[in-house]
Formats: sequence, structure tokens, C-alpha cells
Amino acid sequence: MDYLKTVVPSQLVSERGSNLVVINPGSANVRVGLARQDSPFIVPHCIARRTTQVPKLNVQDQMLNSQVSTAQHMEREKAYDAIASLLKIPFLDEEVGNNSFPQKMGRIDGYNLQNVKKDAAFTWTDVYVKGQNLSMGSESSMNESVANESLGEQAGTNSGETSSNECKFKEFICGEEALRISPTEPYCLRRPIRRGHLNISQHYPFQQVLEDLQVIWDWILIEKLHIPHHERNLYSVILVVPETFNNREIKEMLSILLRELHFSSAVVHQEGLAAVFGNGLSTACVVNIGAQVTSVICIEDGVALAHTEKTLPFGGEDISRCLLWTQRHHQTWPQIRTDILTKPIDLLMLNRLKESYCEIKEGELDAAAVVHSYEDGMPAGSHKIRLTALNVPPMGLFYPTLLVPDVYPPPPCSWFHDYEDTLEDVWDYPRRSDISDSLFPSISAGLPMWDSYPVFSTKPKKEEKVGLVEAITSSILSAGRIDLQRKFFCSIQLIGGVALTGGLIPAVEERVLHAIPSNEAIDTVEVLQSRTNPTFVSWKGGAILGILDFSRDAWIHRDDWIRNGIHIGSGRKYKDSYFLQAQAMCYINS
Repeated sequence: MDYLKTVVPSQLVSERGSNLVVINPGSANVRVGLARQDSPFIVPHCIARRTTQVPKLNVQDQMLNSQVSTAQHMEREKAYDAIASLLKIPFLDEEVGNNSFPQKMGRIDGYNLQNVKKDAAFTWTDVYVKGQNLSMGSESSMNESVANESLGEQAGTNSGETSSNECKFKEFICGEEALRISPTEPYCLRRPIRRGHLNISQHYPFQQVLEDLQVIWDWILIEKLHIPHHERNLYSVILVVPETFNNREIKEMLSILLRELHFSSAVVHQEGLAAVFGNGLSTACVVNIGAQVTSVICIEDGVALAHTEKTLPFGGEDISRCLLWTQRHHQTWPQIRTDILTKPIDLLMLNRLKESYCEIKEGELDAAAVVHSYEDGMPAGSHKIRLTALNVPPMGLFYPTLLVPDVYPPPPCSWFHDYEDTLEDVWDYPRRSDISDSLFPSISAGLPMWDSYPVFSTKPKKEEKVGLVEAITSSILSAGRIDLQRKFFCSIQLIGGVALTGGLIPAVEERVLHAIPSNEAIDTVEVLQSRTNPTFVSWKGGAILGILDFSRDAWIHRDDWIRNGIHIGSGRKYKDSYFLQAQAMCYINS
């Protein structure tokens, strides 16, 4: 403890973070980096594998998707009109003069210098290996910037179908390059995680999902972190998992990290809790708006309150789909074949348009922009258009029927039951003598610290069919004491890529305040400004937790995991890693 009081923070991070790898997997992206880094590599969490299947699927799990039903379409139009009334814009089918610009118009110049990059077209991925050293050479020439880096090409060069002088197909391609493969090429895109769960179905077998996770993570470790297999035993790993994951999924990921990727030790942390530490806080209501799932959970003094957890089945990609629907309905979208569900390059384009132009504000919001058509194997075609109603799609967070998330449902849940789940067995592990009971006022001093805290549910988490405001309000009101509720309402933390949406913070504050029942003595709502980029604040928090954990009592060692499964050396289980939360709080409060 004396060392902590004298050491310079940068020195502490440099000394203890150089051999710690932090991995934060999500449905659309995985954030990976060394704990000493300021920001992680953010990689599309997907892999395209070469296939000889006929007929070929562009996306492995596309058969799970569904069409919008008549009832859903009617509900969507109803939600649009409700939003239009709030934003003071014309209703969905209300005619507006083609050349008239209403007085309250947010106009964006789509052709200034700052917009050159966001208007640039994506290019098709080169799927051939032309030489033995191509994959390494192309990677080494890439820009070395860390955050928001789109990872390049990776190939397995085991194919022996052609002679050495001819082009060979790459066996697999990871990252953004996998999303930019032409549908005419013999590849099928796989996303191992879908809507916050392992993407296991009759179309995507269990073993394939795990193999793809292993290959993607292994590729990032080699190509971006430059950690070869023979050096992995010198590194430990921190796995920062979303609240949607359950015991079985976490155990499989731990096995990949320890058994297959050969890390020496590992520890698990919840995403919401890590986000709090990433912003230097100890108490907050964490609202994580990801690409495919939104979760809400309250953290008190470094302890996640499991009964406050809410999961919503929509996120940023649903907003992108809604943007396309809105433009098509208003007939501003060109007559091109844009398929966001089965043509991944179109998803990249829509995500970029959403991030560049969508925001929440009153009045009509239009923008001049360039969209691209990506026909099979052909160079991208450019179309100069006028996007309209750009403030409507992000409002779908408050009116989820506008987003129709059921078009992209979660994977089936039949496999989730864990017949060997001993994580839920009763175990005795006495409270540490060096941790004060005052850190845990809601837990009886006579009980083991986490007996009343079911960290990860064995069964799939129930998804709420409500909007973001209702989820936040319900989560905080379920916290219990009025003083705690007031504290949470004044310390809401928005994280995830969607948290960067312009106007979202005041919209959340205003709507949550009006959603609080009148009989509750609460009159203030505040969303805290994030000190760390909300896109990777959970990753940063995981790094901080790992660096501050000096005793490492809760870490799982590779040999123990392989030999004893979920039981480690002294009979403790990886669930004990949650003592680490209290340890970090001791260090921070000292």
C-alpha cells in the first residue's frame, strides 16, 4: 500500500500493464489491447471462411432473419408519427414541398473537407494470396493507430489447389476486410456473437462458433499485438464480458483463452462494472448502448447490483437499418440494391452514414451526402442524395417499435442449459480480513461476500420489451433506498458507440425525469460526461482493474483450469474473481 502512495500512475501502468492483455468481446466488435495502451484495437468481430457450398450463403446465420410483418410495419409507422410530433417535423405521409425548406432546418454540408473521408467508397477485399509473404507484408504496412483501427487481411495459406505461380484463395479473412468481400467470391461471413450471446443455431454449430472465436482472437494477438504463440505464457488476460453472457458462455471463452490461446492466467469482469472504473467512478447507473444489445445495470461502491439489470434487444445496427427504411419511405434513397442483412458492406456504409449525420434535435434535419452502390464484384457507384429526417432513427431508442428489432432476432436458446454448471454450487470462502465491511453496507457481515449476489445467471437473460427510458427508470427504482435512487439518477453513465450520438444526453435526461412516477421524491436527473471515450471505456476499466490487482488471489491459472476445469488450485472457483472489485475499491479509497 505504501508503494501505491508513492508510485507515479504512468509508471504503475507501464510496469504492470505491459504483460496484461484486455479483451472485451461484443456482438459487432471486439476491443483488444495491452493494459498499458491508452486505447484498444477495435476490430469487427467476424470472420469470412472460404466455402465450396452450393448454393452459397453470404452470411452464415442469415436464415435466422425475418421479414417485417404487416403488424410490425403499422407499429413502426405509428412510432414514427409519435416521434415526428415530438420533434416538430412532418408526419410520415405528410407531403412537403420539394423545394421548400421549413424555417427550422438543420442543414449539413456534405461536401466540405471534413466530409471527404466519410463520403469515400469502400473497396472490395482482395481475396487472393499472390505470394508467400503477402499476408504479413500487407499487415505491416498498415497504419499503426490503435482506436477505431479497421483490421486488415489475414489468410491461411494452406490451400494447395493451384500451382505456386497462380493466385490462391485465402482460407479465411478477419476484421473489416471480411465485411468487404464481394458476394461473388466463395466466402461465407460468420459472426460468433449475435445479440449478446454466442451465435449457436442449427445454421452455425457450437464447435464452429468456438473455433471462429479462437481464430479471430489469435489473429489479433499475432497481427496487431505481435504476441506469438511461444510467448503467450508470459502474458495474463482480463476478459471483460457483457452482462448478457451467462456462465456457460463465459466458461467456453475462458477455455479458449487458457487452453487454446495459452495465456498463463485469466480473470473475468463485468462490462458495466469495468465501465465505472474506466471513468474513475465507484457508483453509477451504467447504460451500455452497443451495436446489437442495450443493457442497464446499477453499480454501488464497486459492486454490481444484479437485480437492477435490464437487457434491451436493440442497438446501433438497428438504428442504421431504420435510417435506410426512413430514406426509402421518403424516396430519397437511390434505386440501388442495398441489403443491410445479407450484404455486410452495405452495413458498413449505413453505419458510417448514421455516425456522420444522425443526431437528436428538434426541427427538420437534412443532409447532403454521398451513398454508394456495391454490385457484385463491380467498382462502387456514387450517388449524391439529400438525406432527410435524420433525427428520427436515433429516437428509436425511446420508441423501439420504430426499429423492429425482431427482424434480426437473437440466436435460439435451447443450448444454454448447462448440465455441468457447478458455478452455482454453494461454496464457502470467508470474507477477507483486510476488506472493510463498510464497503458493503447492504450485505450482512456474517455472510460470505458474494453469497447474496448471483453474478451470472445460468439461464438466458430475459430481454425487456420497453424503451431506453423505461429501462433506466425501472432499473434505478429497483435499487431500493431513496438515497441510493437519487444517487443513481444523478450519475447515469452512457457508454457504447451510440452514446456519441449528438443530442442523446439531454434527450435522456429530459425523458427520464418525466418518466419518474410523481409519488417519488426525485427531481434531478443527470447524465455524467464520460472521461474516457465511451466506445471503449469498459475495456479501459478492465485494464485499470487488472493493474490494481496486486494479490491476484482470484486469477485462474492455465494448468489449474486444464486439470480441474472450473475448480482452481485451492478449491476456489473463478466466481471468486469478484473479490477483486472490493480490492480495487480499497486501493482507490486509500
